[in-house]
Amino acid sequence: QVHLVESGGGLVQAGGSLRLSCTASGRTFSRYVMGWFRQAPGKDREFVAAISWSGVMTYYADSVKGRFIISRDNNKNMMYLQMNTLKPEDTAIYYCAADTNSGPQRTSIFGWEYEYWGQGTQVAVSS
Repeated sequence: QVHLVESGGGLVQAGGSLRLSCTASGRTFSRYVMGWFRQAPGKDREFVAAISWSGVMTYYADSVKGRFIISRDNNKNMMYLQMNTLKPEDTAIYYCAADTNSGPQRTSIFGWEYEYWGQGTQVAVSS
């Protein structure tokens, strides 16, 4: 059983930055693939970024590549999403998720690969 809690959301002007945090319970956090997803009103949930067990491998959706940075601190059971140069289309509820089944080389990109989800944190970007 893994419990995930997101924080750091808020309202920001276009061009600004936010840093999201995800705090995880779990006995073997360092052996979970971790990811960020988002869901805008009226839209399907979409993949944002993923990070491998050690943090060496990362993968980003094209829409955020070059602007967002995913990272993790296995000593603290935490994952982060640094969001820079925010755009109005980044407005969404952001969820952290844990994939406890994939191996050390993976950066899972599909929602069905993740077994545990946080409650989400709202990010709103004004134009």
